[in-house]
Amino acid sequence: MAVSADILRSYRAPRAVLRDRLARGPHAGREGRALVYLMIACGLIFVAQWPRLARQAHLTDEVPFEALMAGALFGWMFLAPLFFYAVGALLGLALRIVRRGTDPFAARLALFWALLAVSPLVLAQGALAALVGPGILVLITGLAVVAAFLAILVAGLRAALAAGDAQA
Repeated sequence: MAVSADILRSYRAPRAVLRDRLARGPHAGREGRALVYLMIACGLIFVAQWPRLARQAHLTDEVPFEALMAGALFGWMFLAPLFFYAVGALLGLALRIVRRGTDPFAARLALFWALLAVSPLVLAQGALAALVGPGILVLITGLAVVAAFLAILVAGLRAALAAGDAQA
């Protein structure tokens, strides 16, 4: 199934989506696929920052737009993937402690897929932040994005645990 269709399906049945993604087997290239999910998610989140950064640069002349964009690019495309790999390693360790035989790749995939699945919401939240500026509406939207991320992540981790039980 297409990634875009699975992203939409992740809002209805996140466990089923991750179960399908894990069922593709332990063949070569699965880590590459997870890395692609992570990099696309980080790229979309970087793009989501553009309207807010443009607004910030227009309203204040403290830091030029190019410098804001360079900082966001460095943060989202170089530092964030390293951070998310570290978080994925910790999640994999936690799943192994909870249940022996759980594949750490499943935890990383759950994390990276949750990021990719909420990236359209992050794009919408970024556009809203540019239109209305900082305020309660942007805060509520941001909390909704975080809630969706956590819901998809927890469902994905539960699917990872279930996949570990099936292998044992």
